[in-house]
Amino acid sequence: MIRIKRVLMTFLAIVALGYLGLMGLAFAVQRSILFPAPRSALQEPPQRLGFRRLSPPGGPVVDVLHLPAAQGQPTMVHFHGNGEQISHLVELGEALHAHGLGFLAVEYPGYATNPGTPTEQGLYQAAEVALADLRASGVGPESTVLSSRSVGGGVAVEMAKRGHGARMVLLAPFTSVVDMANRAFPFLPTRLLVRDRFDNAAKAPGIRIPVLILHGDQDEIIPVEMGQRLGRLFPQATMETIPGAHHNDLLEQTWPALVDRVAAFARGGSSGASPEGSQGKPPDAVAQ
Repeated sequence: MIRIKRVLMTFLAIVALGYLGLMGLAFAVQRSILFPAPRSALQEPPQRLGFRRLSPPGGPVVDVLHLPAAQGQPTMVHFHGNGEQISHLVELGEALHAHGLGFLAVEYPGYATNPGTPTEQGLYQAAEVALADLRASGVGPESTVLSSRSVGGGVAVEMAKRGHGARMVLLAPFTSVVDMANRAFPFLPTRLLVRDRFDNAAKAPGIRIPVLILHGDQDEIIPVEMGQRLGRLFPQATMETIPGAHHNDLLEQTWPALVDRVAAFARGGSSGASPEGSQGKPPDAVAQ
């Protein structure tokens, strides 16, 4: 009997140590999962396309892609997904610029040629540097539309909370990194382990600017239910589902109709054609 107890205790100790080891591994590698940080040189001449490096005294170095707005038009400040970099956003920027909108894409620390290490606070600091530079050029919060894709939604939502924009566009947003981690690792105490939380759901009720949420109904990475939940949490939200769109082809699925939709919303119109086949409401309607 004593021997059986010893074997059982040894087995339980091994399981416990294995579980603790798994927790430690998850804690150690989580940022490499959340921020895969592609690194490569820009593929186009920076001077022609509007790439610049911002180096404020005492602040982080931040690369941006900036296409100034036409007279009287707003500027979209875009925060990209975790597998992108600003050199991937030239086509999107030029498409929105063709509508007369300004476009400012912000690079993250540790991405492309940008120095640093990506963290939640590091992304917020980079966003603040880019927005301060935009303000210095004469574009105030009332003329700024915050825009994002995927993990970039966490940055856009925080900047909206800080009062940096008059409108916001969220493409395939999540409710929080903790919620995402719970889906991927339900057997781990993710609320204790997650370091970069990007808790969009907690911040949403206090953000009262108009918000447009676009989410593919076939999104296999961030489920459309998360976008729908955020649509119910923001006081002024329009949530539109894109039939057949996945996570990585949301923009491409209805291009250029989706760009037209985003541009119409950014200009503050009370109506605008939704992407073909989408199941949305007119801009500024409150999601139910």
